[in-house]
Amino acid sequence: MIDDRRGVQIASELLGGGERPALAIHCMLGNARAWEPSFALLEDRMTARVFDLPGHGRSGEWAVEEAAGAFERLVTQIAASFIDRPLDLIGHSFGSSVALRLAVAAPEAIRSLTLIEPILFAAIEGTPEYDAVAKDQKHLMQLLAAGKREEAARAFLAQWGSGVPWEALPEHQRARFMEQMPILANTTTANFADPGQILRADGIEAIDAPVLLVHGDQTHPSVPLVCAELAVRMQNVGTATVPGAGHMLPLTHFESLADLIGVNLDRS
Repeated sequence: MIDDRRGVQIASELLGGGERPALAIHCMLGNARAWEPSFALLEDRMTARVFDLPGHGRSGEWAVEEAAGAFERLVTQIAASFIDRPLDLIGHSFGSSVALRLAVAAPEAIRSLTLIEPILFAAIEGTPEYDAVAKDQKHLMQLLAAGKREEAARAFLAQWGSGVPWEALPEHQRARFMEQMPILANTTTANFADPGQILRADGIEAIDAPVLLVHGDQTHPSVPLVCAELAVRMQNVGTATVPGAGHMLPLTHFESLADLIGVNLDRS
């Protein structure tokens, strides 16, 4: 299905046929197909709405805005437009920030919340891990400001991708990643500045649904710390580390992820 959501043509589909409604939000530079392996293993338990972010997959392009966090705000509005009853909310990476923003804004709409590899770096400001990832992101922004989109895309995927070398990617995929760099630039700001005020006082604390925070043991050192900092503010939270997994664990460790999502479903 492709329909207008907040002025953008958004492609979405339903995965599974289970009783529980769910909504899943994918990562930056990814697409909704990333959920298929895990959700196929949960198809008897939930029916998940998945959608391509603007400028991703089969969805329409994003009219780039300069305002910090503009893309995150738009995606949050699009995701909210799919919610008409309490559901299981699942997000990966950037999608976790959107999912958490939704849960803080409307905790009554969330039956369970699964956050995979969250990258809300504002939560760990003042730590060595924050300084390290901020340095990397500053370099990325410098490349983008200089118009060096290929170098920026290569650097980003080397750190946050699935491990496939840049040279091994099909030419059309490399070109697409370079086209998406302005979106990445806008979301980078949101990761560090928290323009949606997800971390505001008494926001995260208001989420009373079961929360599961998932990260790989081979991911960037900042991510486990983000998970830990979020967890201490939550009422009903579990954390899980997936052995051998990096940032793209929905693709590389989908069976483990399906098991963990199932555990969180059982808690709600």
